[in-house]
Amino acid sequence: MREVAIIGAGETKYGEHWEKSLRDLAVEAGLKAIEDSNIYAEDIQAIFGGNMSAGSFVGQDHVGALIADFAGLAETKIPAMRVEAACASGAAALHAGYLAVASGMYDLVLVGGVEKMTDLPGNMATDILAGAADREWEVFLGATFPALGAMMARRYMHEYGLKIEQLALLPVIAHEHGSRNPDAHLRNKITVDTVLNAPMVADPLTIMHCSPVSDGAAAVVLAPAELAKKYTDAPIKISASAVANDYISLHSRPSLTTQVATVEAGKRAYKMANKEPKDIDFVELHDAFSIIALEALEDLGFAKKGEGIKLAEEGELNLGGKLPYNPSGGLKAKGHPVGATGVGQVVEIVKQLRNEAEGRQVDGAEVALAHNVGGTATTTVVHILEVM
Repeated sequence: MREVAIIGAGETKYGEHWEKSLRDLAVEAGLKAIEDSNIYAEDIQAIFGGNMSAGSFVGQDHVGALIADFAGLAETKIPAMRVEAACASGAAALHAGYLAVASGMYDLVLVGGVEKMTDLPGNMATDILAGAADREWEVFLGATFPALGAMMARRYMHEYGLKIEQLALLPVIAHEHGSRNPDAHLRNKITVDTVLNAPMVADPLTIMHCSPVSDGAAAVVLAPAELAKKYTDAPIKISASAVANDYISLHSRPSLTTQVATVEAGKRAYKMANKEPKDIDFVELHDAFSIIALEALEDLGFAKKGEGIKLAEEGELNLGGKLPYNPSGGLKAKGHPVGATGVGQVVEIVKQLRNEAEGRQVDGAEVALAHNVGGTATTTVVHILEVM
């Protein structure tokens, strides 16, 4: 297996893009990544596109072919495939692209992620997203994704004594960092009181514990590490790409406070990269609901079980702390166009490791971890990246 590096990265702004279509967003991000790589579009040998539900959101399936066509690559006849793993679709596409380059089959691969979610009313978007849960045994019985997240939060609060005022610290940090990101959907700073007094979605989670419905796209270009400096002076090595799965429904799991797929994907990633949690300079964690990120901090080894919130209370998750958390703003503030999120996390890491994240730069960052989940942490993808 060859080592793999990212030689280019690009993304759109996240938010409500009434004037842009799914294809517009995908092509914009893809062309930015290609331009950043100092290659031509026709140099790309394969495309892997992360997308969860374009067929339901905008009535467009066959997304891989669509992206290739409107990126001007249809005549090159390269393979172009959509990858789906619910909200982890983007990271799963990156895993597929990583394997394609590492295997030696392709040298230059474009990995993208895209979702256009805001053309539908909120109740319809909620129902589409619920397709990532167990439709028959959870959704048909009335459980939306916020409700499932609320069950996890309530159980965690019961087992570890977490106060809702403490959990509110995570979205406050995310919005502080997102306010510095020009590509973020939500750039407003908030307080703990803002979180606590926001409209209730599913007790104990208010709307400020939940990521927004967003449009957006992100893309990276992959190459063999030994060739990477042919294209850029600042390639970023993918030291690990690991995926793990758990039961799709919460009722089948032994615990609601430990994400087994996150634990397993993290172990595999650390072993693959020859790293430990103490080696990670900052993280991009999946915070579609605050409780998902809190559990992930612990399940990835950054804190003991039940003690992750101490990192927030002690300021260690802020820029300048020991483990800056979601410097992009995370899903909560940067936004969560579900098919794009996993790639967008990696775009942020590339910017940070290149020292290009103006206004939110993590000083001296050399190693970072991205954590992207599908469903209620049913599918977890962990990537570790580092400066070459």
